[in-house]
This record gives sequence, C-alpha cells and structure tokens, in this order.
Amino acid sequence: MNDNSNKHLYKYQQDQLLKLVAKSFYKELVKYGVESSDIVTVSLHLLDHLTDQSSSDDRVGRYFSSEFLLQDIADNWKEKEQLSIHKVSLKLLLPNQISLICRWLKKSEIQMTFIDFLPKNEIELSQYMFEDPERTYFGIHYDGTFVGIIGAENIDKTHHKLEMKKFIGADDFSGKGIGKRATFLFLYYVFMILGFNKVFIHSMDTNIRNINLNSKFGFELEGIFFQEIYRNGELFDVVRMGLLKNNWMEIFSG
Repeated sequence: MNDNSNKHLYKYQQDQLLKLVAKSFYKELVKYGVESSDIVTVSLHLLDHLTDQSSSDDRVGRYFSSEFLLQDIADNWKEKEQLSIHKVSLKLLLPNQISLICRWLKKSEIQMTFIDFLPKNEIELSQYMFEDPERTYFGIHYDGTFVGIIGAENIDKTHHKLEMKKFIGADDFSGKGIGKRATFLFLYYVFMILGFNKVFIHSMDTNIRNINLNSKFGFELEGIFFQEIYRNGELFDVVRMGLLKNNWMEIFSG
C-alpha cells in the first residue's frame, strides 16, 4: 500500500471515528435534557474551546507523548515483575485482591463497559483471572495503593496480538491520570517484554472518554459492530480499535 493510500485510509478511519463520537455526544446531550435547539449553541462553544486551545504543534494535543516517553518507565520486570511511571505501578494480580475487585464490580459506573461482563462471584472471578492461559491481569497501584486492574484477554501467541481491558475501581482516585499511565505501562509490557505486535480494544459507542484516551496512544478505528450489545432495553454499537507496535514506538520513542 503506497503513502497516498495510507493517507486516505487514515482520513477515512478518523472521519468514521469522529462521526461515532458526534453521535454518542448527541445522545448524551439529549439524555441530560439539552434541547435540540440548544445543541447548535453547544457546537459554537466547542469551537470557542478549540480556538482557545489551538497549538502550533499538532502532536502535543493528539498524543500523550508530551506527557511521557519510553525512557520514563522504570522497568524492574526481570527483578520483581514490576513496571512503574510517575507514581503508578503494574504488578501481577494476586488471589487475595479478588474480594476487593468483586466489590468494585458492583459499582454502577462500570455497567456500560466491557468490565461489567466479568464474573462478580469471588470463586468464579478467581477462576476467570488465574486459570485461563489466554488471560493475564495486573494490579494497578498508585503510590503503593491498589486502585484497579488492567489485563490481557484473548492472548494469541501465534499472531502476536491480544485484547486489553482495564478499570480503576478505588474511590477518590479519579483525575490523577492513573488510567492513562497504567495503559502506557501495559502497552510497554505487551510490545517490549512479550514482543507482541498488536493490541486491540472494544468500547461501547457511548464511552467517548475511553475512545479519546485510547486514540492518544495511537489506537486507530478498525471497525464498528452495529447494535452489537443489548443493555437496559437498548441496543448499542461496539467500536473496535487497534494499535500496532511500530506506530506506538514511533509516537513514544522521543
């Protein structure tokens, strides 16, 4: 595939992703009681914010490479199976953490995410986390406190790819950038330690924040599964995004 074809494909993917985000944003505005006549006003306010935050360097806003790079990671995997960056660490999940995870899984905010499909019974969740060779989960720690999980599902050693899932369960830890740093560490583990080539994710169309966050790591739209999930009497589209090792390396090598 030549450069022109790649550019056209990238533009098409971005257009589709933006259409999806716009659709989800519209649904959220209606859900919160914004009148149709006021949505144009909201659009104008968005343009104002765009003007205020414009930057001469497009990459600063597009990717997280302005916040961290590969050389910022403390790699202690060989010594104690731990990766760290800016107060956030990943360690292999332990059986004694299952009961706390089960309590987190009862929270209402996870009901519209794929984390909600995890077993919520301690015995079943323990079997799910530790007894399947195609699955590996890590504990996310912030300044020494266990705050969430991130993991690999559908590990495909033949084709060097896997699916990523994550969530922060502990209260009072939002807004600290823990999720994005944990994601960066996990991607380092997949690409640099396992030597895999691809990570993919699935997200419901309403999860705009998650879609935007993953885009800033270099994830690109691979497809939309229309009306794929039935939740609370409503059908939802599912987005699949993928990230290749060489693209990630280009963004975060500095």
